[in-house]
Amino acid sequence: MEVLINVGTFNVATNIDDMKQILGLLIVVLLLSGTPKPEKTMKLYYVYDGLCGWCYGFSPVITAFDTKYNNELAIEAIPGGMITGDRVGPIGEVLSFLSPEDFKRVEDYTGVRYGKNFMEGLLKDGTSTFTSIPSATALMLFKELKPADQVAFAGELLKMVYQDGHAPMDYTAYGTLAEQFGLDATDFSTKMQEDKYLKAAEQAFVQASNLGVNGYPTLILEEDGKRIVIARGYVGMEQLEKNFLAGKQQLGKAK
Repeated sequence: MEVLINVGTFNVATNIDDMKQILGLLIVVLLLSGTPKPEKTMKLYYVYDGLCGWCYGFSPVITAFDTKYNNELAIEAIPGGMITGDRVGPIGEVLSFLSPEDFKRVEDYTGVRYGKNFMEGLLKDGTSTFTSIPSATALMLFKELKPADQVAFAGELLKMVYQDGHAPMDYTAYGTLAEQFGLDATDFSTKMQEDKYLKAAEQAFVQASNLGVNGYPTLILEEDGKRIVIARGYVGMEQLEKNFLAGKQQLGKAK
């Protein structure tokens, strides 16, 4: 027996057995599409600062880690507010305690390179205001718009300063960066200056402090309300993975 099925603007003739197979496949597809993804019960807090040199060195590691493990755990980037309040000032004064050897030590240890536009431009000029606030407000806005890409964006914020040599208060540069993630540059650079995101940044600084963070970068693994620090300062990918697995095991035993 054949049944005539209307499909859009044309008809398909089929028999009952074929129809049963088609309906069976449709049911399977509907069931699979309606199956919720398993909830991530484990969280990793990545506490960093947009002006932290060691965070700049660590950013390729945490970005690679995020790419590899983001299906297993939720990773949240939290700005720490390293340079705020009376610490804010011209870069030449804020970083006056650092010598060229200090920058080279970060390069040699982590493999990153400080850009010519930073070393011979922003740093050498020394007059641009060094403050953690703009990068923090940019991150808080970005997390609202594209939370899945927040770790990658945090890394790009560091490169914006230390590789490309943009001043921390160059709001146009933040918009250009956001545009690389599919956002409108003008809207982003304007919106990040709203009080809402300044308050969000300040709350993030408090959150970082409440997590017991006093140096950057710091990684804290959390599950069922229990936390364990798996990194303080720079670590390479291999060591980070070892720390992560050990942290998971310890949290599992604590249940």
